[in-house]
Amino acid sequence: MKDNQSGYGHDGAENEIPSFAGILKDQQLEESGEADNSSSFASSKEKPSNESSGSKKVGEQEKAPIPSAIDDILLRLENEIGYKMSFDVVVREMTFGERRTAMLCMNGLVKDSLLTDVLTRLSYLQPEELSVDAFHSFIDLYVPAAQVTKEENWNSMLTGVLSGGTALFIDGETSAIMIDAKNFPARGLEEPSLEKVVRGSRDGFVETLMVNISLVRRRLRDPQLRYEIVRVGERTQTDVCIAYIDDIVDKELLKSVKDKISMVKIDGLPLADKQLEEATVKRGWNPFPLVRYSERPDTVASHLLEGYVAVFVDTSPSVMTLPTTYADLMQHAEENRQTPFIGTYLRWVRFIGIFASLFMLPLWLLFVMHPEFKPPALEFLGPNKTAKLPLVVQFLLAEIGVDLLRMASVHTPTSLATAMSLVAAILIGDIAVQTGIFVNEVILYMAVAAIGMFATPSYELGLANRIVRLVLIVAVAAFSAPGFVIATTAIMLLLTMERSFNRPYMWPIIPFDLKALWSIFIRQPVLYNRTRPNNLRVQQRDKMPETE
Repeated sequence: MKDNQSGYGHDGAENEIPSFAGILKDQQLEESGEADNSSSFASSKEKPSNESSGSKKVGEQEKAPIPSAIDDILLRLENEIGYKMSFDVVVREMTFGERRTAMLCMNGLVKDSLLTDVLTRLSYLQPEELSVDAFHSFIDLYVPAAQVTKEENWNSMLTGVLSGGTALFIDGETSAIMIDAKNFPARGLEEPSLEKVVRGSRDGFVETLMVNISLVRRRLRDPQLRYEIVRVGERTQTDVCIAYIDDIVDKELLKSVKDKISMVKIDGLPLADKQLEEATVKRGWNPFPLVRYSERPDTVASHLLEGYVAVFVDTSPSVMTLPTTYADLMQHAEENRQTPFIGTYLRWVRFIGIFASLFMLPLWLLFVMHPEFKPPALEFLGPNKTAKLPLVVQFLLAEIGVDLLRMASVHTPTSLATAMSLVAAILIGDIAVQTGIFVNEVILYMAVAAIGMFATPSYELGLANRIVRLVLIVAVAAFSAPGFVIATTAIMLLLTMERSFNRPYMWPIIPFDLKALWSIFIRQPVLYNRTRPNNLRVQQRDKMPETE
Protein backbone atom coordinates (compact mmCIF):
# COMPACT_ATOMS: atom_id res chain seq x y z
CA MET A 1 0.00 0.00 0.00
CA LYS A 2 1.31 3.40 -0.86
CA ASP A 3 1.96 5.85 1.92
CA ASN A 4 -0.25 8.52 0.41
CA GLN A 5 -3.14 6.10 0.52
CA SER A 6 -2.76 5.59 4.23
CA GLY A 7 -2.74 9.27 5.04
CA TYR A 8 0.91 9.52 6.06
CA GLY A 9 2.76 9.85 2.74
CA HIS A 10 3.72 13.52 2.70
CA ASP A 11 6.95 13.07 0.79
CA GLY A 12 5.67 10.82 -1.99
CA ALA A 13 5.63 13.64 -4.57
CA GLU A 14 9.28 14.44 -3.98
CA ASN A 15 10.40 10.90 -4.83
CA GLU A 16 8.51 10.50 -8.11
CA ILE A 17 10.28 8.50 -10.82
CA PRO A 18 10.84 10.64 -13.98
CA SER A 19 8.47 9.88 -16.84
CA PHE A 20 9.65 7.99 -19.95
CA ALA A 21 9.38 11.15 -22.02
CA GLY A 22 11.69 12.94 -19.60
CA ILE A 23 14.30 10.20 -20.00
CA LEU A 24 14.40 10.84 -23.75
CA LYS A 25 15.40 14.46 -23.29
CA ASP A 26 18.95 15.69 -23.78
CA GLN A 27 21.63 14.56 -21.35
CA GLN A 28 22.01 17.93 -19.67
CA LEU A 29 18.36 18.19 -18.65
CA GLU A 30 18.39 14.56 -17.56
CA GLU A 31 21.42 15.09 -15.30
CA SER A 32 19.91 18.22 -13.78
CA GLY A 33 16.69 16.33 -13.20
CA GLU A 34 18.60 13.55 -11.45
CA ALA A 35 20.38 16.11 -9.32
CA ASP A 36 17.11 17.71 -8.33
CA ASN A 37 15.67 14.31 -7.66
CA SER A 38 18.58 13.27 -5.46
CA SER A 39 18.47 16.54 -3.56
CA SER A 40 14.78 16.06 -3.03
CA PHE A 41 15.48 12.58 -1.75
CA ALA A 42 18.10 13.95 0.60
CA SER A 43 15.77 16.64 1.83
CA SER A 44 13.09 14.06 2.45
CA LYS A 45 15.55 12.14 4.61
CA GLU A 46 16.20 15.25 6.66
CA LYS A 47 12.54 15.84 7.33
CA PRO A 48 11.30 15.41 10.88
CA SER A 49 10.17 11.88 11.54
CA ASN A 50 6.64 12.99 12.36
CA GLU A 51 6.15 13.85 8.68
CA SER A 52 7.06 10.37 7.53
CA SER A 53 5.42 8.34 10.25
CA GLY A 54 3.73 6.20 7.63
CA SER A 55 7.00 4.34 7.08
CA LYS A 56 7.52 3.53 10.74
CA LYS A 57 7.14 0.00 11.99
CA VAL A 58 4.34 -0.95 14.30
CA GLY A 59 5.05 0.05 17.87
CA GLU A 60 8.11 2.14 16.91
CA GLN A 61 8.35 5.52 18.61
CA GLU A 62 10.19 8.62 17.45
CA LYS A 63 13.29 9.44 19.41
CA ALA A 64 12.77 12.57 21.49
CA PRO A 65 14.77 13.45 24.63
CA ILE A 66 13.12 14.16 27.97
CA PRO A 67 13.82 17.71 29.25
CA SER A 68 15.95 17.88 32.37
CA ALA A 69 14.08 20.77 34.01
CA ILE A 70 10.73 20.08 35.68
CA ASP A 71 9.31 23.40 34.46
CA ASP A 72 10.10 22.49 30.86
CA ILE A 73 8.46 19.12 31.37
CA LEU A 74 5.28 20.68 32.77
CA LEU A 75 5.10 23.17 29.91
CA ARG A 76 5.48 20.40 27.37
CA LEU A 77 2.78 18.35 29.09
CA GLU A 78 0.41 21.31 28.82
CA ASN A 79 1.03 21.58 25.08
CA GLU A 80 0.99 17.88 24.18
CA ILE A 81 -1.48 16.03 26.41
CA GLY A 82 -3.61 18.85 27.80
CA TYR A 83 -2.27 19.08 31.35
CA LYS A 84 -4.37 21.62 33.33
CA MET A 85 -7.09 21.28 30.67
CA SER A 86 -7.98 17.56 30.74
CA PHE A 87 -9.10 16.72 34.26
CA ASP A 88 -7.83 13.11 34.09
CA VAL A 89 -4.19 14.18 33.52
CA VAL A 90 -2.68 14.17 37.02
CA VAL A 91 0.72 15.64 37.94
CA ARG A 92 1.89 15.44 41.57
CA GLU A 93 4.84 17.71 42.36
CA MET A 94 6.88 16.98 45.47
CA THR A 95 10.40 17.51 46.81
CA PHE A 96 12.36 14.55 48.17
CA GLY A 97 15.80 15.02 49.66
CA GLU A 98 15.93 18.57 48.27
CA ARG A 99 15.32 17.18 44.75
CA ARG A 100 12.22 18.42 42.97
CA THR A 101 10.12 15.68 41.35
CA ALA A 102 6.90 15.37 39.38
CA MET A 103 4.75 12.24 39.03
CA LEU A 104 2.57 11.96 35.91
CA CYS A 105 -0.34 9.52 35.57
CA MET A 106 -3.86 9.23 34.15
CA ASN A 107 -6.62 9.28 36.72
CA GLY A 108 -8.71 6.11 36.49
CA LEU A 109 -5.96 3.99 34.91
CA VAL A 110 -3.65 3.69 37.94
CA LYS A 111 -3.79 2.12 41.38
CA ASP A 112 -3.85 5.02 43.83
CA SER A 113 -2.83 2.94 46.85
CA LEU A 114 0.39 1.76 45.19
CA LEU A 115 1.40 5.28 44.15
CA THR A 116 0.62 6.55 47.64
CA ASP A 117 2.98 3.91 49.07
CA VAL A 118 5.70 5.05 46.65
CA LEU A 119 5.31 8.69 47.66
CA THR A 120 5.23 7.76 51.34
CA ARG A 121 8.51 5.87 51.03
CA LEU A 122 10.18 8.70 49.12
CA SER A 123 9.13 11.28 51.71
CA TYR A 124 11.66 9.78 54.17
CA LEU A 125 14.65 10.54 51.91
CA GLN A 126 17.39 12.79 53.26
CA PRO A 127 19.64 15.06 51.13
CA GLU A 128 22.77 13.04 51.91
CA GLU A 129 21.12 9.91 50.50
CA LEU A 130 20.89 11.57 47.05
CA SER A 131 24.29 13.23 46.98
CA VAL A 132 25.93 11.04 44.33
CA ASP A 133 23.55 9.67 41.69
CA ALA A 134 19.97 10.67 42.36
CA PHE A 135 18.43 8.74 39.47
CA HIS A 136 20.24 5.53 40.42
CA SER A 137 19.13 5.94 44.02
CA PHE A 138 15.51 6.46 43.06
CA ILE A 139 15.20 3.60 40.57
CA ASP A 140 17.32 0.99 42.39
CA LEU A 141 16.85 1.79 46.06
CA TYR A 142 13.92 3.98 46.99
CA VAL A 143 10.96 3.29 44.68
CA PRO A 144 9.04 0.38 46.25
CA ALA A 145 7.31 -1.01 43.16
CA ALA A 146 7.55 -4.43 41.51
CA GLN A 147 8.01 -3.21 37.93
CA VAL A 148 10.21 -0.14 37.47
CA THR A 149 12.04 0.76 34.25
CA LYS A 150 14.14 3.60 32.90
CA GLU A 151 12.78 5.58 29.95
CA GLU A 152 14.79 8.10 27.93
CA ASN A 153 12.35 8.61 25.03
CA TRP A 154 9.69 11.28 25.54
CA ASN A 155 7.20 9.74 23.08
CA SER A 156 7.56 6.26 24.51
CA MET A 157 7.05 7.73 27.97
CA LEU A 158 3.81 9.45 26.88
CA THR A 159 2.52 6.26 25.28
CA GLY A 160 3.29 4.34 28.44
CA VAL A 161 1.45 6.87 30.60
CA LEU A 162 -1.56 6.92 28.28
CA SER A 163 -1.55 3.12 28.50
CA GLY A 164 -1.89 3.23 32.28
CA GLY A 165 1.71 3.61 33.43
CA THR A 166 3.16 6.25 35.75
CA ALA A 167 6.18 8.46 35.02
CA LEU A 168 8.35 9.95 37.76
CA PHE A 169 10.52 12.91 36.69
CA ILE A 170 13.52 14.12 38.70
CA ASP A 171 14.79 17.65 38.28
CA GLY A 172 18.11 17.67 36.44
CA GLU A 173 17.70 14.17 34.98
CA THR A 174 17.01 13.46 31.30
CA SER A 175 15.36 10.12 32.05
CA ALA A 176 12.05 9.18 33.63
CA ILE A 177 11.23 6.33 35.98
CA MET A 178 8.29 4.31 34.65
CA ILE A 179 6.26 2.65 37.42
CA ASP A 180 3.79 -0.08 36.49
CA ALA A 181 0.75 0.68 38.64
CA LYS A 182 -1.98 -0.06 36.10
CA ASN A 183 -5.54 -0.57 37.27
CA PHE A 184 -7.84 -0.77 34.25
CA PRO A 185 -11.62 -0.69 34.61
CA ALA A 186 -12.98 -4.16 33.85
CA ARG A 187 -16.20 -6.09 34.17
CA GLY A 188 -16.44 -9.42 35.92
CA LEU A 189 -15.82 -12.73 34.19
CA GLU A 190 -18.97 -14.12 32.58
CA GLU A 191 -19.84 -16.99 30.29
CA PRO A 192 -19.78 -15.90 26.63
CA SER A 193 -23.27 -15.49 25.24
CA LEU A 194 -22.32 -16.90 21.81
CA GLU A 195 -20.41 -19.98 23.05
CA LYS A 196 -22.40 -21.37 25.95
CA VAL A 197 -21.88 -24.96 27.03
CA VAL A 198 -23.86 -27.25 29.33
CA ARG A 199 -20.70 -28.62 30.94
CA GLY A 200 -17.54 -26.57 31.14
CA SER A 201 -15.97 -23.41 32.46
CA ARG A 202 -18.08 -20.29 32.83
CA ASP A 203 -15.33 -17.72 32.44
CA GLY A 204 -14.97 -15.77 29.23
CA PHE A 205 -12.75 -13.05 27.89
CA VAL A 206 -13.31 -9.44 28.91
CA GLU A 207 -12.16 -6.11 27.48
CA THR A 208 -8.88 -6.03 29.42
CA LEU A 209 -5.86 -7.53 27.67
CA MET A 210 -3.98 -8.60 30.81
CA VAL A 211 -7.00 -10.49 32.13
CA ASN A 212 -7.44 -12.32 28.82
CA ILE A 213 -3.86 -13.50 28.49
CA SER A 214 -3.91 -14.54 32.16
CA LEU A 215 -6.96 -16.73 31.53
CA VAL A 216 -5.07 -18.56 28.77
CA ARG A 217 -1.82 -18.74 30.75
CA ARG A 218 -3.75 -20.35 33.62
CA ARG A 219 -4.69 -23.21 31.27
CA LEU A 220 -1.35 -23.43 29.46
CA ARG A 221 1.51 -23.62 31.94
CA ASP A 222 3.91 -24.28 29.11
CA PRO A 223 7.24 -22.42 29.24
CA GLN A 224 7.16 -22.37 25.43
CA LEU A 225 4.01 -20.20 25.38
CA ARG A 226 4.97 -16.79 24.02
CA TYR A 227 3.15 -13.47 24.23
CA GLU A 228 4.58 -10.81 21.89
CA ILE A 229 3.01 -7.38 22.12
CA VAL A 230 3.01 -4.59 19.54
CA ARG A 231 1.09 -1.35 19.21
CA VAL A 232 -1.09 -0.60 16.20
CA GLY A 233 -2.62 2.76 15.32
CA GLU A 234 -0.89 6.10 15.09
CA ARG A 235 -3.36 7.71 17.50
CA THR A 236 -4.91 4.90 19.54
CA GLN A 237 -1.64 2.96 20.06
CA THR A 238 -3.75 -0.15 20.65
CA ASP A 239 -1.99 -3.08 22.30
CA VAL A 240 -2.02 -6.21 20.12
CA CYS A 241 -0.69 -9.46 21.57
CA ILE A 242 0.43 -12.35 19.34
CA ALA A 243 0.29 -15.67 21.21
CA TYR A 244 1.79 -19.00 20.12
CA ILE A 245 3.68 -22.02 21.43
CA ASP A 246 7.23 -21.62 20.22
CA ASP A 247 8.18 -25.26 19.63
CA ILE A 248 4.87 -26.16 17.93
CA VAL A 249 3.84 -23.28 15.68
CA ASP A 250 4.92 -23.06 12.05
CA LYS A 251 7.54 -20.32 11.89
CA GLU A 252 6.47 -19.25 8.41
CA LEU A 253 2.87 -18.83 9.60
CA LEU A 254 4.07 -16.84 12.59
CA LYS A 255 6.23 -14.61 10.41
CA SER A 256 3.32 -14.03 8.03
CA VAL A 257 1.06 -12.94 10.89
CA LYS A 258 3.71 -10.61 12.30
CA ASP A 259 4.47 -9.10 8.91
CA LYS A 260 0.82 -8.42 8.13
CA ILE A 261 0.28 -6.73 11.48
CA SER A 262 3.49 -4.72 11.17
CA MET A 263 2.39 -3.35 7.78
CA VAL A 264 -0.90 -1.96 9.11
CA LYS A 265 -0.94 1.82 8.78
CA ILE A 266 -4.06 3.30 10.30
CA ASP A 267 -5.02 6.09 12.67
CA GLY A 268 -6.44 3.69 15.22
CA LEU A 269 -8.39 0.58 16.09
CA PRO A 270 -11.40 1.80 18.10
CA LEU A 271 -13.32 -1.30 16.93
CA ALA A 272 -10.40 -3.51 18.01
CA ASP A 273 -10.01 -6.97 16.45
CA LYS A 274 -12.55 -6.52 13.66
CA GLN A 275 -10.67 -3.57 12.19
CA LEU A 276 -7.36 -5.39 12.63
CA GLU A 277 -8.78 -8.38 10.75
CA GLU A 278 -9.86 -6.21 7.82
CA ALA A 279 -6.48 -4.47 7.76
CA THR A 280 -4.47 -7.71 7.75
CA VAL A 281 -6.58 -10.29 5.91
CA LYS A 282 -7.82 -7.82 3.24
CA ARG A 283 -10.49 -10.13 1.90
CA GLY A 284 -12.45 -7.39 0.09
CA TRP A 285 -16.12 -8.25 -0.43
CA ASN A 286 -15.81 -11.94 0.41
CA PRO A 287 -18.54 -12.62 3.02
CA PHE A 288 -16.90 -15.74 4.48
CA PRO A 289 -14.79 -15.30 7.63
CA LEU A 290 -11.11 -16.10 7.18
CA VAL A 291 -10.32 -15.97 10.91
CA ARG A 292 -12.09 -17.60 13.80
CA TYR A 293 -13.27 -15.59 16.79
CA SER A 294 -13.65 -17.07 20.23
CA GLU A 295 -14.60 -15.67 23.62
CA ARG A 296 -13.66 -18.82 25.52
CA PRO A 297 -10.15 -19.18 27.02
CA ASP A 298 -10.32 -22.99 26.91
CA THR A 299 -11.05 -22.90 23.18
CA VAL A 300 -8.12 -20.56 22.50
CA ALA A 301 -5.82 -22.69 24.67
CA SER A 302 -6.76 -25.85 22.74
CA HIS A 303 -6.12 -24.06 19.44
CA LEU A 304 -2.68 -22.95 20.62
CA LEU A 305 -1.86 -26.56 21.48
CA GLU A 306 -2.84 -27.54 17.94
CA GLY A 307 -0.37 -25.04 16.46
CA TYR A 308 -2.60 -22.05 15.71
CA VAL A 309 -1.66 -18.42 16.32
CA ALA A 310 -3.92 -16.36 18.59
CA VAL A 311 -4.20 -12.58 18.33
CA PHE A 312 -5.46 -10.61 21.33
CA VAL A 313 -6.50 -6.99 20.89
CA ASP A 314 -6.96 -4.75 23.90
CA THR A 315 -10.55 -3.59 24.59
CA SER A 316 -11.98 -6.64 22.78
CA PRO A 317 -13.60 -9.64 24.55
CA SER A 318 -12.91 -11.94 21.59
CA VAL A 319 -9.68 -13.46 20.29
CA MET A 320 -8.73 -14.30 16.71
CA THR A 321 -7.22 -17.70 15.93
CA LEU A 322 -5.29 -18.06 12.68
CA PRO A 323 -5.55 -19.68 10.21
CA THR A 324 -9.02 -21.21 9.91
CA THR A 325 -11.03 -23.42 7.58
CA TYR A 326 -14.71 -23.78 6.77
CA ALA A 327 -14.82 -26.98 8.84
CA ASP A 328 -13.24 -25.28 11.87
CA LEU A 329 -16.01 -22.70 11.89
CA MET A 330 -18.66 -25.42 12.23
CA GLN A 331 -17.24 -26.97 15.41
CA HIS A 332 -18.23 -26.10 18.97
CA ALA A 333 -16.73 -26.64 22.41
CA GLU A 334 -19.85 -28.50 23.58
CA GLU A 335 -18.94 -31.51 21.41
CA ASN A 336 -15.73 -32.02 23.38
CA ARG A 337 -17.52 -31.69 26.72
CA GLN A 338 -19.62 -34.79 26.05
CA THR A 339 -18.73 -38.42 25.42
CA PRO A 340 -17.37 -39.24 21.95
CA PHE A 341 -20.66 -40.84 20.89
CA ILE A 342 -22.82 -37.92 22.07
CA GLY A 343 -20.28 -35.44 20.73
CA THR A 344 -20.43 -37.08 17.30
CA TYR A 345 -24.23 -37.04 17.40
CA LEU A 346 -24.31 -33.34 18.29
CA ARG A 347 -21.81 -32.60 15.54
CA TRP A 348 -23.91 -34.43 12.94
CA VAL A 349 -27.07 -32.65 14.05
CA ARG A 350 -25.27 -29.32 13.74
CA PHE A 351 -23.93 -30.18 10.28
CA ILE A 352 -27.41 -31.23 9.11
CA GLY A 353 -28.88 -27.99 10.41
CA ILE A 354 -26.24 -25.89 8.68
CA PHE A 355 -26.63 -27.59 5.30
CA ALA A 356 -30.43 -27.52 5.63
CA SER A 357 -30.26 -23.77 6.17
CA LEU A 358 -28.25 -23.50 2.93
CA PHE A 359 -30.10 -25.80 0.52
CA MET A 360 -33.59 -26.56 1.86
CA LEU A 361 -35.24 -23.34 0.67
CA PRO A 362 -33.76 -23.19 -2.86
CA LEU A 363 -34.40 -26.93 -3.42
CA TRP A 364 -38.01 -26.66 -2.26
CA LEU A 365 -38.51 -23.66 -4.54
CA LEU A 366 -37.00 -25.66 -7.42
CA PHE A 367 -39.34 -28.64 -6.78
CA VAL A 368 -42.38 -26.33 -6.65
CA MET A 369 -41.44 -24.60 -9.89
CA HIS A 370 -40.62 -27.91 -11.61
CA PRO A 371 -42.60 -30.79 -10.09
CA GLU A 372 -41.05 -33.19 -12.58
CA PHE A 373 -37.77 -32.96 -10.62
CA LYS A 374 -39.36 -34.31 -7.44
CA PRO A 375 -38.61 -37.94 -6.60
CA PRO A 376 -41.68 -40.10 -5.84
CA ALA A 377 -40.92 -40.08 -2.11
CA LEU A 378 -41.25 -36.27 -2.03
CA GLU A 379 -44.56 -35.95 -3.85
CA PHE A 380 -46.07 -34.32 -0.78
CA LEU A 381 -43.82 -31.27 -1.14
CA GLY A 382 -45.42 -28.14 -2.45
CA PRO A 383 -47.92 -25.51 -1.27
CA ASN A 384 -51.54 -26.60 -0.89
CA LYS A 385 -52.71 -23.13 -1.82
CA THR A 386 -51.24 -20.10 -3.49
CA ALA A 387 -50.65 -16.65 -2.05
CA LYS A 388 -50.93 -13.15 -3.44
CA LEU A 389 -47.15 -12.85 -3.82
CA PRO A 390 -44.77 -15.05 -5.86
CA LEU A 391 -42.83 -17.60 -3.83
CA VAL A 392 -39.45 -15.97 -4.44
CA VAL A 393 -40.80 -12.65 -3.15
CA GLN A 394 -42.18 -14.42 -0.10
CA PHE A 395 -38.79 -15.95 0.62
CA LEU A 396 -37.00 -12.61 0.25
CA LEU A 397 -39.50 -10.86 2.52
CA ALA A 398 -39.21 -13.64 5.08
CA GLU A 399 -35.41 -13.38 5.02
CA ILE A 400 -35.58 -9.63 5.62
CA GLY A 401 -38.14 -10.18 8.36
CA VAL A 402 -35.94 -12.69 10.18
CA ASP A 403 -32.99 -10.29 9.97
CA LEU A 404 -35.13 -7.49 11.39
CA LEU A 405 -36.26 -9.74 14.23
CA ARG A 406 -32.66 -10.71 14.95
CA MET A 407 -31.55 -7.08 15.08
CA ALA A 408 -34.58 -6.13 17.16
CA SER A 409 -33.82 -8.90 19.68
CA VAL A 410 -30.28 -7.56 20.08
CA HIS A 411 -31.45 -4.00 20.78
CA THR A 412 -34.54 -4.91 22.82
CA PRO A 413 -34.19 -4.63 26.62
CA THR A 414 -34.37 -7.96 28.42
CA SER A 415 -37.62 -7.05 30.16
CA LEU A 416 -39.32 -6.50 26.78
CA ALA A 417 -37.82 -9.47 24.91
CA THR A 418 -40.77 -11.77 25.68
CA ALA A 419 -43.29 -9.20 24.47
CA MET A 420 -41.29 -8.65 21.27
CA SER A 421 -41.22 -12.40 20.62
CA LEU A 422 -45.01 -12.66 21.03
CA VAL A 423 -45.59 -9.77 18.64
CA ALA A 424 -43.22 -11.29 16.07
CA ALA A 425 -44.86 -14.71 16.31
CA ILE A 426 -48.35 -13.25 15.88
CA LEU A 427 -47.41 -10.96 12.98
CA ILE A 428 -45.30 -13.37 10.96
CA GLY A 429 -46.61 -16.75 12.03
CA ASP A 430 -50.34 -16.20 11.93
CA ILE A 431 -51.59 -12.93 10.48
CA ALA A 432 -49.20 -13.01 7.50
CA VAL A 433 -50.60 -16.42 6.50
CA GLN A 434 -54.23 -15.54 7.10
CA THR A 435 -54.02 -12.40 4.98
CA GLY A 436 -52.57 -14.39 2.09
CA ILE A 437 -49.16 -12.75 2.02
CA PHE A 438 -47.31 -15.98 2.86
CA VAL A 439 -48.09 -19.67 2.57
CA ASN A 440 -47.54 -22.03 5.49
CA GLU A 441 -44.67 -23.90 3.84
CA VAL A 442 -42.64 -20.71 3.38
CA ILE A 443 -42.92 -19.94 7.10
CA LEU A 444 -42.01 -23.52 7.99
CA TYR A 445 -38.90 -23.78 5.81
CA MET A 446 -37.82 -20.26 6.71
CA ALA A 447 -37.99 -21.22 10.38
CA VAL A 448 -35.86 -24.32 9.73
CA ALA A 449 -33.30 -22.22 7.86
CA ALA A 450 -33.20 -19.64 10.67
CA ILE A 451 -32.66 -22.39 13.27
CA GLY A 452 -29.82 -23.80 11.19
CA MET A 453 -28.22 -20.37 11.00
CA PHE A 454 -28.51 -19.85 14.77
CA ALA A 455 -27.03 -23.34 15.34
CA THR A 456 -23.88 -22.33 13.45
CA PRO A 457 -21.12 -21.86 16.09
CA SER A 458 -19.48 -19.02 14.15
CA TYR A 459 -21.76 -16.01 14.01
CA GLU A 460 -19.87 -14.66 10.99
CA LEU A 461 -20.24 -17.95 9.10
CA GLY A 462 -23.99 -17.97 9.82
CA LEU A 463 -24.36 -14.55 8.22
CA ALA A 464 -22.27 -15.61 5.22
CA ASN A 465 -24.40 -18.74 4.77
CA ARG A 466 -27.48 -16.53 4.72
CA ILE A 467 -26.04 -14.59 1.78
CA VAL A 468 -25.35 -17.89 0.00
CA ARG A 469 -28.95 -18.97 0.57
CA LEU A 470 -30.27 -15.74 -0.91
CA VAL A 471 -28.01 -16.15 -3.95
CA LEU A 472 -29.27 -19.70 -4.50
CA ILE A 473 -32.93 -18.64 -4.16
CA VAL A 474 -32.50 -15.85 -6.71
CA ALA A 475 -30.57 -18.17 -9.06
CA VAL A 476 -33.33 -20.81 -8.90
CA ALA A 477 -36.05 -18.21 -9.47
CA ALA A 478 -34.22 -16.74 -12.45
CA PHE A 479 -32.67 -19.77 -14.16
CA SER A 480 -34.33 -22.81 -12.58
CA ALA A 481 -32.16 -25.97 -12.25
CA PRO A 482 -29.21 -24.64 -14.30
CA GLY A 483 -29.13 -21.57 -12.06
CA PHE A 484 -28.95 -23.73 -8.92
CA VAL A 485 -26.16 -25.87 -10.35
CA ILE A 486 -24.13 -22.93 -11.67
CA ALA A 487 -24.53 -20.87 -8.51
CA THR A 488 -23.56 -23.80 -6.26
CA THR A 489 -20.54 -24.58 -8.43
CA ALA A 490 -19.42 -20.95 -8.47
CA ILE A 491 -19.65 -20.70 -4.67
CA MET A 492 -17.70 -23.94 -4.25
CA LEU A 493 -15.00 -22.67 -6.60
CA LEU A 494 -14.84 -19.41 -4.66
CA LEU A 495 -14.38 -21.29 -1.39
CA THR A 496 -11.84 -23.66 -2.94
CA MET A 497 -9.66 -20.80 -4.22
CA GLU A 498 -9.88 -18.95 -0.90
CA ARG A 499 -6.96 -19.16 1.50
CA SER A 500 -6.54 -18.17 5.11
CA PHE A 501 -2.94 -17.15 5.74
CA ASN A 502 -1.78 -19.36 2.86
CA ARG A 503 -3.81 -22.34 4.10
CA PRO A 504 -6.57 -23.87 1.92
CA TYR A 505 -9.98 -22.79 3.20
CA MET A 506 -11.79 -26.01 2.22
CA TRP A 507 -9.26 -28.38 3.78
CA PRO A 508 -9.58 -31.37 4.35
CA ILE A 509 -12.01 -31.74 1.43
CA ILE A 510 -9.82 -29.82 -1.02
CA PRO A 511 -7.02 -30.86 -0.81
CA PHE A 512 -8.40 -34.18 0.33
CA ASP A 513 -7.20 -35.59 3.66
CA LEU A 514 -9.12 -38.70 4.69
CA LYS A 515 -7.79 -38.91 8.23
CA ALA A 516 -8.51 -35.25 8.96
CA LEU A 517 -11.95 -35.53 7.34
CA TRP A 518 -12.74 -38.52 9.53
CA SER A 519 -11.77 -36.57 12.67
CA ILE A 520 -14.10 -33.77 11.62
CA PHE A 521 -17.13 -36.01 11.12
CA ILE A 522 -16.37 -38.26 14.10
CA ARG A 523 -15.49 -36.83 17.51
CA GLN A 524 -12.73 -39.20 18.49
CA PRO A 525 -11.69 -40.01 22.07
CA VAL A 526 -8.92 -37.73 23.24
CA LEU A 527 -6.28 -40.47 23.43
CA TYR A 528 -7.05 -41.53 19.84
CA ASN A 529 -6.39 -38.08 18.46
CA ARG A 530 -2.60 -38.23 18.56
CA THR A 531 -1.50 -35.92 15.75
CA ARG A 532 -1.97 -32.27 14.92
CA PRO A 533 -3.59 -31.11 11.65
CA ASN A 534 -1.49 -31.43 8.50
CA ASN A 535 -2.45 -28.04 7.10
CA LEU A 536 -0.81 -26.20 10.03
CA ARG A 537 2.66 -27.60 9.15
CA VAL A 538 3.64 -27.65 12.81
CA GLN A 539 7.08 -28.50 14.11
CA GLN A 540 5.78 -31.35 16.27
CA ARG A 541 3.08 -33.53 14.71
CA ASP A 542 2.73 -35.88 17.66
CA LYS A 543 0.54 -34.60 20.48
CA MET A 544 1.44 -37.23 23.02
CA PRO A 545 4.60 -36.76 25.13
CA GLU A 546 7.38 -39.24 24.63
CA THR A 547 7.67 -41.95 27.27
CA GLU A 548 10.87 -43.67 28.21
